[in-house]
Amino acid sequence: MVDELSNKIANYFLSIGFTKGDEAALLLENCPEFVCIWLGLAKIGVVTALINTNLKGDSLGHSVTCINAKALIFGRSFADVVNDAMPFLKKNENMDFYCFTEQGASSEIIVPFPAKSLNAALEEASSQPIDPQKHKVGFQDKLMYIYTSGTTGLPKAAIIRHSRFLWMGSAAHYLGRLNDSEVVYNPLPLYHSAGGILFMSAIIIFGGSMILRKKFSASNYWKEAAKYKATVGQYIGEICRYLLNQPIREEETQHCIKLMFGNGLRSHIWKEFQDRFRINNIIEIYGATEGNANLVNMFGKVGAVGFLPRYVDKLYPVSLIKVDPETHETLRDENGLCIRCKPGEPGEMVGKITSNAVSAFDGYANKNDTKKKIIHNCFEKGDTAFLSGDILVMDELGYLYFVDRIGDTFRWRGENVSTGEVENVLSTALGHVSCVVYGVEIPNIEGKAGMGAVQVDYKSINFSELYQNLNKRLPPFAIPLFLRTFEEMEETGTYKLRKVTYQKEGFNPEEIQDPLFFLDPKQKTYIPLTKDLYNDIVTGKYKL
Repeated sequence: MVDELSNKIANYFLSIGFTKGDEAALLLENCPEFVCIWLGLAKIGVVTALINTNLKGDSLGHSVTCINAKALIFGRSFADVVNDAMPFLKKNENMDFYCFTEQGASSEIIVPFPAKSLNAALEEASSQPIDPQKHKVGFQDKLMYIYTSGTTGLPKAAIIRHSRFLWMGSAAHYLGRLNDSEVVYNPLPLYHSAGGILFMSAIIIFGGSMILRKKFSASNYWKEAAKYKATVGQYIGEICRYLLNQPIREEETQHCIKLMFGNGLRSHIWKEFQDRFRINNIIEIYGATEGNANLVNMFGKVGAVGFLPRYVDKLYPVSLIKVDPETHETLRDENGLCIRCKPGEPGEMVGKITSNAVSAFDGYANKNDTKKKIIHNCFEKGDTAFLSGDILVMDELGYLYFVDRIGDTFRWRGENVSTGEVENVLSTALGHVSCVVYGVEIPNIEGKAGMGAVQVDYKSINFSELYQNLNKRLPPFAIPLFLRTFEEMEETGTYKLRKVTYQKEGFNPEEIQDPLFFLDPKQKTYIPLTKDLYNDIVTGKYKL
């Protein structure tokens, strides 16, 4: 089915003039056809951009138009989302729209703009294999774009080459000691590298099966894992916490999962998670989609994101370098080179850039974005390294632990949130007021919840209307959970708002005199953050 459908995709787009190097965008929920579409395009050398299904408005428009997309292939359920983003999508006047109705989806949804039916086109398309000699695709050719928020605002299109796809699949296969009879349970979105590449690539290369779910469900995770006899489970930190919050059910110990593989499993729930669900082996990984600073903790060391013995520096040149704790600027020695951190010293993770697939840095579609992630003269004069933007710390044995993220990005609900993007939307919704957005920690919850500090009289805000405005422009995970209002916000000597100060102050109404508000998802509005509500949130009584 996969090969037949992907061949139809390849032959159809060939017939309408697509050639090697062309680009297309794919906006579709998790389904087998998702993989068939990008795989078919790859057979003729067309690069597919995998679009985050949470994006709306200008964020969606930017993601599609920041590459040279000749086509936007969208699931029928996204017709209204695409239509709402049309003012931003029209920047690319030559782009065609293709509506695809996956198996089981409703065909009654009206598409309110000109779009071709991809289903109808595929009915007539040939399923004959593509001649690899006629349509040559190389090891270093681009395969796809996967988007990352980065630290600068709107999503960035990270380049994934065929070599990186093959390397990731091989790493997952050999690190997990997998075979071709494995069944992977995958509830993660296919537009992310974790859900869309890591084990997908291993299965395509080495064989195996994958159980796909449209969206993660904590109540159904173990039921479905047991039902389909899954042997490998994927996670991000939030998933592990959600599963622990579920009531005990018999399926959670009747499954066949022997390995959990992912990133973000925090130390305070690691052992409880492993013991309760009887998981023999957990492999924690660390790495950015586009980066070359990749780590793995194969040994079950609780809380560690990786292991890096010092003697492998020349073979695997990933290191921690010292940065200023306030400005996060790189510190250098008397020779102008970066200073490696000693055990116990937090520093930014960097990866020396070389030409091989493991340590290459392919960057982004936008070359300026690529330049910002490269540091020169890092370990020796003339070399370059990838800046991860993350602060880690190493212990005496070589285990590394995540500390924090640098810059204007924080992680919430398993997604990167760009504060710059949220600030723009929040400020605009309130009449272009002064505004900063940052992440605040909530006890025993992974990531940081969004909080906005705005210079406005709270009595003038229609909070229900504000929520509606934010919901139209932002994905759910990016909408600030907390708001703090000021009559006058502090500025630095260079007229910058003191974001770090506000972030450190948190959201405790007993310590902050300014009005505080909390997003009540049931009422779809912001409500006053009282002392009792604050206590319920930090103690876990109020379930987030």
